Amino acid sequence: MLITLAVLWGALALCFDGPGAFAAGLFVPLSAWLWLGRWRRRARRYAWFVLFAGLLLWWTSLAPRNDRAWQADVAQLPGVRVEGERITFSAVRNFDWRSDEDGTERWEERGYALADVRGVDLVLSDWDVPLIVHTILSFEFADGRHLAVSIETRKEEGEGYSALRGFFRQYELYYVVADERDVLGVRAAFRGEHLHLYRLRVAADAARELLLVYARRIEALASTPAWYNALSASCTSSIRQCVQELGRAGPFDWRLLANGRVDELLFENGHLDGAPPFAELRARCDVTAAALEAFAGPEAEFSARLRRELPPRVAR
Repeated sequence: MLITLAVLWGALALCFDGPGAFAAGLFVPLSAWLWLGRWRRRARRYAWFVLFAGLLLWWTSLAPRNDRAWQADVAQLPGVRVEGERITFSAVRNFDWRSDEDGTERWEERGYALADVRGVDLVLSDWDVPLIVHTILSFEFADGRHLAVSIETRKEEGEGYSALRGFFRQYELYYVVADERDVLGVRAAFRGEHLHLYRLRVAADAARELLLVYARRIEALASTPAWYNALSASCTSSIRQCVQELGRAGPFDWRLLANGRVDELLFENGHLDGAPPFAELRARCDVTAAALEAFAGPEAEFSARLRRELPPRVAR
């Protein structure tokens, strides 16, 4: 079974990241001939391991880049600087979207006092794929502003997203630092996605520390690009890695992979503000209709209108 999976992975790696389908088509029968043949079986299997080791060596040598022809919504890399008790983000995306792919570009600089971080919210965005959602964190400040960070693929011009390709070296990792109306509004208004927004049961100092971890990772990507991976460097796994960096992550749970159930996991572990039962809390935290209404309203009121019916944040 392991050999079969290795051959399948190798064929897909050659198809997506390498020469293409022709090379993948050669790799599969060659692997079968080396592995299944009876003549000099041991030598053939050694030869297959050498072949597969070479494939791994090639694949791990593929380097991510920051200098491709990027789509407009990921064209600028966000930057960050921390000066004493103040943090400033550059290239904060605040597009005025007219459709899923068309909007007036606005890249802004936004500064915040670290002492003003009040908490962090979790947004789950789903598009009717069972057990799979996109996870976004949004940091709340004392003046009512919110800064959303969405960990995504950085796609090139004309490139679409493929869940299968996401397991290979097809997309660079990108942190969208954005106004909530941009990153949440476009999903509800033009992509037909459903949004659930939960207030996380996180103390202000912990939320502040998490924001600084994000800042360090954003800064690192500007000089050292990294690959997105649907398993090890996705929206949810990257969030978990940031929490692990603070020493606050709990034990691994299968719902971290089937992340459409991650809200249930967080509720069971006491990490969501709101009273049980969970089904009622989940229904209350469905902000899809509120996002559609707020997107059509005044830009400055989007975040407040989004949270109008949510359980209040509990001060800690």
